Amino acid sequence: MLIKAVCEYNDEGALVYAENFPGAFVRGRNYQNAAAKFPKEIESWLLWEKGDFEPEQFEIELIQEKKNDDLRICDADSDIIFDSEREPLSKEEYQKLKILALRSAMDFERLYDSVPDKKMVISPKRETFYGKIPSTAEEMYNHTMNVNAYYFGEIGIEAENGPDILSCRAKGFELLEKTEGFLENKVFEGSYGEEWSLRKVLRRFIWHDRIHAKAMYRRAFEAFWDDEIDNVFCFKAK
Repeated sequence: MLIKAVCEYNDEGALVYAENFPGAFVRGRNYQNAAAKFPKEIESWLLWEKGDFEPEQFEIELIQEKKNDDLRICDADSDIIFDSEREPLSKEEYQKLKILALRSAMDFERLYDSVPDKKMVISPKRETFYGKIPSTAEEMYNHTMNVNAYYFGEIGIEAENGPDILSCRAKGFELLEKTEGFLENKVFEGSYGEEWSLRKVLRRFIWHDRIHAKAMYRRAFEAFWDDEIDNVFCFKAK
C-alpha cells in the first residue's frame, strides 16, 4: 500500500500528510519520526472510511515538502497547499470528497454526543499559537465547528458557523454549489497570504476534525473509562 506523503516542517517538528488518504496525518520531531507512525494512522483511517482493514506492507513516498520557519508546526500550525490541490475537480471527485467531509462532521457529532460530561475539563490547559487549547469536550466541539465560516470564507463562500457542525458544513457546500465554475478549483490568496482551493478546504475539514476527534476520544476515554465513548473514528485509546 503506497502512502503519498507531503511534509511540512521546521526545526520544531514535522507534520506529514497522506495525500491519497484525505485528512490522514502524523507528526513528530522530524519527517522520519513522524512517517514511522503512518501504519497505525492509515489503519484507523481505513477502518473509519471502509469499515475494515487487512494489514498490508506500507510503502511511503515523499512527494512534496515545505520548510516553514514562521509556523508552529509542533502545534499543527499549517499553511501548505498540496500540488494536487491546484488541479480541477471532476463531479465524481467532488462528490466523493464532499461525502467524506460531511461524514466526518456527522461522526464528530456522534463522538461528542457520547461524552457523558461535556463541560468537564479532560485536557490540560495550555496556550498555543491560536490561544488556549480546548480543554473540555464542549470547547473541542465548538472550536472544530467554528472553522466552518473561516475555511469556506478563504475560497469566497460566505458561510456561517452553527447551530451544529454538520448542518453548517452542509449549508456551506450548498452555497458553494451555487457558485459558477466551482469545480475549476481556483486557487485563492487568503488570510496571511495563505493559498487555498476547494480541494484544500475539503482535505482541511477532515484533517481538522481528525485532530480534535483524536484528542476528544483519548481524553474522554482516560477521564471516564467508559466504553460508551463512541470510537467512531477507530482510534487507539493510547
